[in-house]
Formats: sequence, structure tokens, C-alpha cells
Amino acid sequence: MSANFEAKKVIVEDIKEKINASKSVVLAHYDRLTVAEVTDLRNKCRAASCEYKVYKNTLVRKAFDELGVTQFDADLNGATAFVFCPDETSGCAIIAKAVKENPALADKIVPKSAYVGGAYVDAEGVKKLAAIPSREVLLAKMLGCLQSPIANFAYVLKAIADKK
Repeated sequence: MSANFEAKKVIVEDIKEKINASKSVVLAHYDRLTVAEVTDLRNKCRAASCEYKVYKNTLVRKAFDELGVTQFDADLNGATAFVFCPDETSGCAIIAKAVKENPALADKIVPKSAYVGGAYVDAEGVKKLAAIPSREVLLAKMLGCLQSPIANFAYVLKAIADKK
């Protein structure tokens, strides 16, 4: 066996480990991105504990096939970037936010699909996932809802006590 073949096997194993360690993997078509745009995107991913990588489609297809996932065969064509994320929504949101902040990126990076929780998600599903707030925001909203009745009750009791 050639050294190149062995190196590719190592890369496929690395990709499989990243897929298994991630709660979501976003596949995005990229075209004509400048170095500054890619660097900015990588920095945004890094800030969200995500990893932006570009691999050969054949190696990623091999990794998915070894994991028993074949739905991505149609999406693994052309220039494809992969965002490995520790949660379900951050990768989708990072790409959507980058396009929103810089409309010039709208044609340069387009989400193709995602692998979320062991399931295939199409491009429309990726857009829907991008609209979901992060876990921290959802927890803060829930705590605000739980705290609101208690705070209102305390306000009413204080108003009654102030009248006397």
C-alpha cells in the first residue's frame, strides 16, 4: 500500500471522529471567498467552539459511508466547506449571520445540508435551524418567564404595603 493511501485512511478516521464528536455538521458550498472572508468565518466558528474545515468530498463521502450515512452523496459535489459544531444550531447560525452581516457573501457561501443528531437535514432545514436561538438564549428566556410572576407578585405586595 502506498503512503498516500495510508494518509487518506488517517484523514478519513479523523473526519469520522469529528462527525461522531459533533452534534451537528453543516455542509456549505463556497465559491470565490477571499482569504479575509474565510479567516473571518473561521474566527467566528472558533469563537462558537466550532471548526471550519475543507476536505476532499471523496474522503468525507467515505467517512459518512463508513458511518452508515448515505444521504449526503448528492451534496458532496463541488467546493464544500464543513462546520463541525458542539451543538445543533450554532453552525447554521454562524453562516446565516455572516451572510446577513456581509450581503456580498450571499452568493459565495450557501448551506447545502447538515447532519444534526444523526439525521440528514436539507437546505431549508438548515435555514430553519439558523433561526432558532442558542441554548443560552432559550434558557435565559425560560428563566425570565419563570421569574416574571414572582417579581410581579412581589411588586403587588409591596404596593399594598406602601398604601398603609
